[in-house]
Amino acid sequence: MTTYVLGGGCFWCLDAVYRRIRGVTQVVSGYAGGDTDNPNYYQVGSSKTGHAEVIQITFDEAVIPAETILDIFFTLHDPTTLNRQGADHGTQYRSVMLYADNDQQNEFNAAIERAGTIWDDPIVTEVAGLDTFYAAEPEHQDYFNNNPTNGYCSIVITPKIVKVRSHYSDWFIDA
Repeated sequence: MTTYVLGGGCFWCLDAVYRRIRGVTQVVSGYAGGDTDNPNYYQVGSSKTGHAEVIQITFDEAVIPAETILDIFFTLHDPTTLNRQGADHGTQYRSVMLYADNDQQNEFNAAIERAGTIWDDPIVTEVAGLDTFYAAEPEHQDYFNNNPTNGYCSIVITPKIVKVRSHYSDWFIDA
């Protein structure tokens, strides 16, 4: 099993997509990349902790290649906007890849190079070492599936699922 920590705006969006990908065994929404111990959603939302909303994704490379997981990441969000995804803005919504070791750092940099061929603007995704991942509160886990009538889910998350499904339909499972 391989585990990555990735941030691409609101963690609910990444969580919703990756839960639908074959080979993904676990997705945990959380916070990383900051300097406050045990931050909560409201502290991170203030942009004062330095943390980004991220997911910790675990997947089986015997089922899905790491490159595909990372290419989905660069399809799922706009890696060319600094500290912003759509209407969400602040450092907590930055595009970030937090590596656990040199191999992951190299994989992340290679993914950025691949993504650079499909985006017109320069990619601003931060690549940094992972210090600590903090799981978000229970209400933020599997948010899309647990809140199907929420307006944010239908207006923001559903189109992202549709977009990724259109490019990676072979990897989607029903969820």
